[in-house]
Amino acid sequence: MSESPHLRKLLLALSDSETKPFRNNVGVLQDKRGQYVRYGLCVGSSDVIGWHSVVITPDMVGSRVAVFTAIEAKVNAVVTDEQRNFLRAVSDAGGIALVVRNEGAIPAAVEMVRQWPKTPTTQR
Repeated sequence: MSESPHLRKLLLALSDSETKPFRNNVGVLQDKRGQYVRYGLCVGSSDVIGWHSVVITPDMVGSRVAVFTAIEAKVNAVVTDEQRNFLRAVSDAGGIALVVRNEGAIPAAVEMVRQWPKTPTTQR
């Protein structure tokens, strides 16, 4: 399977009332005037970014917090140093950071997001 169908399945599996994933394309294009336009969050940012909403601490019962979520989808490619650094930064800041390498790993990744923070999510 190529990365594109893998990403679509991942986005669909993650989407629910508590998790909002978005496709993040990163790159640069030259416009019709010859100017280069960069797009995407930043170099190394994950293919899927978004948030997972969780209820927190007893003194804040009923409140929800959006936990930044970054998922790198890889089928036949290697995670670059920039992507690894981005995932590490998300994890170190308390976010959810995953690498999903094939369609069969999607259910486990969805479960890791749903169970956060009970399940460690950083995969490098």
